[in-house]
Amino acid sequence: MEFRATDTPRLDWTGDGLAIGFFEDAVELTGDLAQLDDKFGGILQELIAETEFKGKEGSSASTRVGGSGSPVRKIILVGLGKAEALKLNSLRRSAAAAARSAKKEKCKTLGLSLPVWNNDSGLTVQAIVEGIELALHQDNRFKSESEDKGLQLEQVDLLGLSGQEEAINRAKQICAGVILARELVAAPANEVTPVTMAETALKLAEEFGLVAEILEQEDCEKLGMGAFLGVAKASDLPPKFIHLTYKPEGTPRRKLAIVGKGLTFDSGGLNIKGVGSGIEMMKIDMGGAAATLGAAKAIAQLKPDVEVHFITATTENMISGRAMRPGDILKASNGKTIEVNNTDAEGRLTLADALVFAEKLGVDAIIDLATLTGACVIALGDDIAGLWSTDDAVANQLVQAAEVAGEKLWRMPLEEKYFDGLKSPIADMKNTGPRPGGSITAALFLKQFIKETPWAHLDVAGPVWADKENGYNNVGATGYGVRTLVNWVLAEV
Repeated sequence: MEFRATDTPRLDWTGDGLAIGFFEDAVELTGDLAQLDDKFGGILQELIAETEFKGKEGSSASTRVGGSGSPVRKIILVGLGKAEALKLNSLRRSAAAAARSAKKEKCKTLGLSLPVWNNDSGLTVQAIVEGIELALHQDNRFKSESEDKGLQLEQVDLLGLSGQEEAINRAKQICAGVILARELVAAPANEVTPVTMAETALKLAEEFGLVAEILEQEDCEKLGMGAFLGVAKASDLPPKFIHLTYKPEGTPRRKLAIVGKGLTFDSGGLNIKGVGSGIEMMKIDMGGAAATLGAAKAIAQLKPDVEVHFITATTENMISGRAMRPGDILKASNGKTIEVNNTDAEGRLTLADALVFAEKLGVDAIIDLATLTGACVIALGDDIAGLWSTDDAVANQLVQAAEVAGEKLWRMPLEEKYFDGLKSPIADMKNTGPRPGGSITAALFLKQFIKETPWAHLDVAGPVWADKENGYNNVGATGYGVRTLVNWVLAEV
C-alpha cells in the first residue's frame, strides 16, 4: 500500500473514498465542509442525519456520492471522540475505522482528512499510518484460500500533511516489526518452534545487519543455565538461546537489553494444564520473544544511536520421562538454587538465566517481557500489561513510551514482603508462591536474577491476544509491546 503526504485540500481531492474526521458532539458543516456538502448535493448532511452520526471515537458511516461523473465515489465519516481528549491513539483508531470502511466499500484510493495532534505533524502521520497498516493486516498463511477477495486499498492520501515522508517510512518500519510479532504469536506450535525461532533471528541478522549469536544446549550447559535447561529437558526439540545485537555507527549513547520469554508451547509440564485451561492457546506463550524479535526488526531499520541486545531463551515446556519434576532443585547461572514446586511456572525459570546473561553484557538498562501470569490478567484485564521496576526513571520512560504507542500498561508494586511466600526450606527460593499477589511474586522471583542494572518487567499475558476486533487490532495476535519498546529505545533520556 502506498501512502502519500499531500497538501491537496479535501475540497479538491479526487479518488474513490474521501474520509473526514469529526469530533464528538461537534459534527458541524462549516467552512470548506459546507462547500463540500454543497458540491455533493447535501450528501454529508444527509449521511449525518440518517446514521445519527455523533463522532464517537472509532465510529464510522459511509455512503455513495450520486452521479457517475463525481470526483469522489464514496464519502466516509469517522469519529475522533472528544476534542479535549484527542490522543495519538484516537488518530490510530479513527484511521483504522476509515481504512476498514474504505476496504468494505471497495475503494482503491482513499483521501483521509484528520486533525493534527499537539501541532506535531510527524507523530500525527506516524499514528495514522500505523493505524491503517495494522488494521488492514490479514494473516491468511494457514488457509487454503485467502479471505481477501475483490478490490484492495492501494493508495492513501494524507490530506494537509505534506512533507512527512520520513514519518511514513518510520511508521511502516515499525509496523513491519509489529506484524512479525503478530505472525510469530499467531502461528501454531508445530510451525513456530525453538528451531524456527532461531532461524527467524538469523534471517533478521542477515537482512538487516544485526549480529547473531545462537547458543546451543551445550553452550548453555557451559554457562550453567540450569533453570532454562531444566524446562527444556522434556522436549524432543533442542533449546535455542537467541542473542541478536544492533550496534550503531560510532559510540552509542546508551546500551540496552530487551529480554523476551520464549516458550513456543507450554503444556504445563508434569503439572499439566487441565481441561478449560486454554492449553490449546499456549502457542502464545512466546509473546514476549515475538515482541523482542519484532522490535529487533524495527530498530535495525530505524538505526538509532543506541546499542540494543535482543535476547530470548527459547524452548518448549513438555512432558516426557526426562521432564523436570515437582520437587526438583535447579541451579541458575548466577548460582542461585530453585525448588520447583510447579512445573507450569516455567517462564520465570527461562527468564532467570536470560536476565543473568543480559546483565553480564554491561548494559544501562534491561527490560523483560513475558506472558507470565494469569494473575496479571485477573488484576488488569485483557488490554493492560503490568509493569514492575526497580528504577523509577526506567519505569517512567516505559510509561511515556507506551502512552505514545497507545499500548496500555500500569505500574504495579514490588512488595518485598511478598517474597516470603517464595522462600524454600531446602533451596534459595521456590518458583511459585501463594495464589494472592501471584503476578507480584513472579516479578520478585525475576528480581533475584538482577544485581545492579536498572530493570523493568512487563507481564503482557493479557494484551498479546485479542478475542475481538478492537481499534487497529484484529482478532488474534496483536504484536503488543513492539511499539512501546521501539519508543523506549528511541527516546532521548
